[in-house]
This record gives sequence, structure tokens and C-alpha cells, in this order.
Amino acid sequence: MGFLDWFSGLYGHLRADIGVDLGTANTLVYVKGRGIVLREPSVVAIDLSTDDVLAVGEEAKNMIGKTPSRVVAMRPLKDGVIADWEKTEVMLRHFIGKAKADRGFWQLPHRVVIGIPSGITAVERKAVRDAAIRTGAHWEGLIDEPMAAAIGCNLPIEEAGGNMIVDIGGGTTEVAVISLGGVVVSNSIRTAGDELDRSIIDYARRRFNLQIGERTAERIKITIGAAHPQSENLSTEMRGMDQVTGLPKVVEVTTEDIREAMSEKIDDILRCVRYTLEECPPELAADIIDQGIVLAGGGALLRDLDILISKDTGIVTRIADDPLSAVVLGTMKVLEDLDRYKYMLN
Repeated sequence: MGFLDWFSGLYGHLRADIGVDLGTANTLVYVKGRGIVLREPSVVAIDLSTDDVLAVGEEAKNMIGKTPSRVVAMRPLKDGVIADWEKTEVMLRHFIGKAKADRGFWQLPHRVVIGIPSGITAVERKAVRDAAIRTGAHWEGLIDEPMAAAIGCNLPIEEAGGNMIVDIGGGTTEVAVISLGGVVVSNSIRTAGDELDRSIIDYARRRFNLQIGERTAERIKITIGAAHPQSENLSTEMRGMDQVTGLPKVVEVTTEDIREAMSEKIDDILRCVRYTLEECPPELAADIIDQGIVLAGGGALLRDLDILISKDTGIVTRIADDPLSAVVLGTMKVLEDLDRYKYMLN
């Protein structure tokens, strides 16, 4: 091994190349050579009296609904856009710093690729870029989440054929048809995991006079929620506060109850998928019939959603092997072959 090869290998070992999935609900961080090292909620806890950030990630999420009046736990990204770019910067710096923490004093500047919701503005993109650079990065670029998810799902996106990805995150559902390394047709709606949770909260209030929190709604959605009318009907307890008496209250809810609660939002997702297919050029539509539709993101795990989309569109639909990690795995592949994917970054 020559000196240049040895030096290149040493430099690559010391430099922590990082891929980030900056999601509305969760942020994932990948470090080259170590894999996914961080998977935490995109939440910050703020002291309103001083505007100081008290906690970030899992610690902050555990504070939701349990804080004194001067402390609020909030998501700096909302509905696929940055609601508070200053808190987003603090959160991003915290997560990247945490991922780098065990690399030691001799760590060199790292390269960063960040997957972001496609709906954010140019100003918000610049805010994310500046935040990453302030962590000491040799900047590489941003990649839209549907493209990153398609790469992470190993779809043949660089070939002359249609590939359809449906990325259902916390704040947005993004549907894209990709061919020859570019997005041919795409649509995005602000209906995804968070809206499904809110629909369960509204249903509990309307049907049972029960006030529940976001975490309870999310737990019930994950435990017994389903998209298809013929899904197995399970049941669980829903605990909250009676809006009439103000006392704690417990009711039993079933899968059918939760499906009814979410049905309007699920229909919105189905319409977005159908509309994207209608906009798709005929030749690519023919390819999608052969290739099928791929679901990614946390929303893809809603029970039997793949069956419902397949029945609604007539196209075979499958869930990605690791839907929660699809975007960050895509940033990993971009980092590992920058010469190949550099044109997709912005």
C-alpha cells in the first residue's frame, strides 16, 4: 500500500460522513462505517420565560403534556415545513453533535447529506444548510425525501422505467414517479401520521367526550389501527379525561372505531396516489403496473394500508423492507457513491 492510499484510508476513518433524515416526526442519523446511530423524535422542549432549549429528542418527547406552564415541548417542523428554523437548527446541531460524540478530539470535518421534505422553501433549505455547516461539516447537499427513499429502497431509479414511491411521514405524504434519475411526477399533501393521530383525538372527543393526548392517539393507532375495512378487529383501552366531569376515564375502542376515525384522512392519501397515477405518462404508467408501488415512511406500517392501496389502484403495492429507515439509508448510499448521485443534491 502506497503512502497516498494509507493517508486516504486514515482520513476516511477519522472523518465521520453523516447522512440525516430530517423528518417531521423523527430524525435519523447515519454515520459512515457505523450505520444508523441515532433515531429520535424531532421534538424540542423550550423554557418560554427565557426561550432556552431544555431538552431535545426522546427526552423532550417524554415531556409532552407533562410540563409546567412555562415549559413547552414542540416540533420545530410541522406539516412537512420548518415552523421554527432557529429551533430546527438547535435540534439538528444537537443530533449531529450526539452522533459525533464518541469520535474524539481528532475528528476531522465531516461531509453531510440531509434528506428533507420536498415542500420546504428556499429560505428553509438555506437554514438547514447553514445549521449543518455550523456543526463543522464539509457540506455536500440536500436531497428530497421521496428521492432518498427510492434510493434507500433499492429502486432502479436511474433506468428508463417508471418507479413509484409513496413516502408517508409524520407531516406529509409525498408521492413521486421517478425515471432516469429524476422526478417525472410528484404530489405532496399535508396528511400523514400526525393527521391520523389528530383524527383519533377528534373522534375520542366527539364519540366518547374523552380528551386524549397525541401520544395516546399514536399508541392506539400503532396497536390496533388498520386501513382496510376487512382487517382483523382488535380492541384496547383508551385512557384520558372526561370532558364533562373532568375526571380520568377509560373506554374500550376497537380497530373498526379507529378505522372510522381515520377514514377521511386515509381517503386523502388514496386520492393523492390516484391523482399522481393519472398525471403519469402512459409509458411510465405501464412500467408501474409491472414494478408496483412501494410504500415508505412510518405511515407505511399502518396495518393493511398496502392492501387498501392495491385494491384501490389495481396495482400491486408492497411495503419497503425497512420503511422507517428508507430515507436515511438513501442518504447513506448517496454518501458512499457521491460521484454517481451528486446531481440529485441541491
